[in-house]
Amino acid sequence: MTEEQERRPETPAEANGAAAVFVVLGRQLKLLREKAGLNQREFGNLVGYGPDQVSAMERGVRTPRPEFLEKADELLDAGGLFKEVVPQVEEAMAKARTRHPDWYRSYAAMEAEAVELHHYSSHAVQGLLQTEGHARAVFAKRRPFLSEETIEKRVADRLSRQQVFERRPAPVVSYVLEEVVLDRPIGGRLVHVEQLRRLLRVAGMQNVEIQVMPTCIEEHPNMDGAFNLLFPKGHAQVAYTEVQGFPRLITDGEEVRKIADRYGTMRAMALSPTESRALIEKKLESL
Repeated sequence: MTEEQERRPETPAEANGAAAVFVVLGRQLKLLREKAGLNQREFGNLVGYGPDQVSAMERGVRTPRPEFLEKADELLDAGGLFKEVVPQVEEAMAKARTRHPDWYRSYAAMEAEAVELHHYSSHAVQGLLQTEGHARAVFAKRRPFLSEETIEKRVADRLSRQQVFERRPAPVVSYVLEEVVLDRPIGGRLVHVEQLRRLLRVAGMQNVEIQVMPTCIEEHPNMDGAFNLLFPKGHAQVAYTEVQGFPRLITDGEEVRKIADRYGTMRAMALSPTESRALIEKKLESL
């Protein structure tokens, strides 16, 4: 598949022509944040977002949620500047539609509305968990090399999909990560440190459980690679795999059942969510 054939997911802002408005809004957010003497991490801590998410909103590639705008308005003493655009944001989100490469559209639409999402990652941090820096490093080193424009588009796409964590009602989300995923410093030490911190932030969400599969485990029920399982709203569970650029959306009930069985076994064998957070914190301290 060529870069020209790919079409990136359309953000809520793009869906109703409001993209330019949110680019301007992001610049105003950055200006007021800096005027308040806060860096992206400090501001993110105050509003409940990571620095990568704040960065994406300031660049206009991530649509700010209404509750974020209301908090930001008060914290930055914006005088109603951000609250004023809340109705426009809500309209943009209501009209949001996802546009992906042909092979990905069905899964992307289901992911956006799924009531449950479960992921097994064997060698890489799953996309919904990646920081901006990590995602950029992944795409920048991909072979064959991608153009700078394509890299930026793919990073923006990945960050926009992460809004699934902010949905209300919140979906049930779980992860089983191989320990090697925590050890591979994609993008270098600083990027890796921020990536581990993001894992801890996401693991702290009430609706999310992250478990680590220790490398020392002598038996493993799944040597066939990474996969995603999800329950689309109003539909039966499906599975999704992607190997060497060949994606597969699995809807056959028996095939999905087998994958779900492997996932359940892996969750039973992996460290508990509490033990997993402790391991991530230990690895973070050692960096």
